[in-house]
Amino acid sequence: MDQPYTRIKGGICAPRDFLGNAVSCGIKNPDADRLDLCLIYSKVPCLSKGLFTQNRVKAAPVRLSQSHLRANPIRAIVTNSGNANACTGPNGLKDAKTMAREVSRHLDLKLREVAVCSTGVIGLPLPMNRVEAGFPSLAQGLKAKGGNEVAKAIITSDTHEKEFAISFDLDGTRIRIGGCAKGAGMINPNMATMLCFITTDANVSEGCFDRAVKDAVENTFNRITIDGDTSTNDSVIVLANGAAGNKRIARGSKQCRIFEHALQFVMNKLAKAIVRDGERVTKFVTLRVEGARSSVDARKVAQAVANSSLVKSSWNGNDPNWGRVIHAVGYSGASIREELINISYNGKAACEGGLQGRTNQEVLRNIVSKPEFTITIDLGLGDASHQIYAADLSPEYVDFNRSEYAYWKQAKKDGLV
Repeated sequence: MDQPYTRIKGGICAPRDFLGNAVSCGIKNPDADRLDLCLIYSKVPCLSKGLFTQNRVKAAPVRLSQSHLRANPIRAIVTNSGNANACTGPNGLKDAKTMAREVSRHLDLKLREVAVCSTGVIGLPLPMNRVEAGFPSLAQGLKAKGGNEVAKAIITSDTHEKEFAISFDLDGTRIRIGGCAKGAGMINPNMATMLCFITTDANVSEGCFDRAVKDAVENTFNRITIDGDTSTNDSVIVLANGAAGNKRIARGSKQCRIFEHALQFVMNKLAKAIVRDGERVTKFVTLRVEGARSSVDARKVAQAVANSSLVKSSWNGNDPNWGRVIHAVGYSGASIREELINISYNGKAACEGGLQGRTNQEVLRNIVSKPEFTITIDLGLGDASHQIYAADLSPEYVDFNRSEYAYWKQAKKDGLV
């Protein structure tokens, strides 16, 4: 579906009647002045939809936000970085509720109109004395140009903020969709380890909205992987406040398909940005599986190859080692026939019929030496396919993730452990 989109400024606050703000609380380090507590707020009631981690160990804010979304539409999202508030027991849930309560009190909302998200180190209590001190200025400073501050406040090991917004015409009305995301490590489909917030001023029916969000997440954030880990705090929350004033978009209509396409376009931009900013990664790889007997098999193969440490290491070493690719295909659990498998790099045959392909190795090596390339695996058994965006595994990634001891030292100073 071709649909012209205009990229606009403003990120999460680009749609009408959405406000944002962020403050510094020193959550991870009281001597640092980086933004680490933020708020997104709609001036009018919203439709809301959230999708969360499939990890059975869920952070307190995830459990609270799931409960709130089941009970009531959300109008505000409060988020902290630097501490995941995960594996923190009853006190962690109490702290998440305190964050929601502070926002509801300052904005005159019901408690269950507030979602709470956290990201950072797992297992440490939040320094609530510093967090609570930030709420008055956080609420008072809400503004229509606060999107970039929100995007900056949610990042952890990211090297930069990730935000994107578009506008497009729908039956003569200009619709806006904006969003921001964080994620650089512990990224894997179902759901990817990340936070993402999307807002739109489209007037959309609940049926169309619900299906559009689910399908867009499945085709974007559930199609990325950096290191194969799924965390405790993954959250995608989408708000639609209808402020554009368009005729309500009905489920199953042409307008609903246009809306979903636009929503997926924004999510896809943010999903790719997460992979490109993976912790110390050097390669962005589009991995396509074709010719599978079923969509389940296609997904199994894609995930096995994309998450193989051997495959990812070869990408980092500029090595077009199709043997590592086919071995991952073999243990994926999918139905395969070795003699039917073809593997190509940017369309150049590396493996044909399960054997060495005709392409000169230097040609393949030149392809894999580039920062972005595509690997296509054709199983030759059917019509099902699946696509994932993946990254390499570098020595620097290992070094970066060797220790979080400094955070525990600060928590001990704060009397939290």
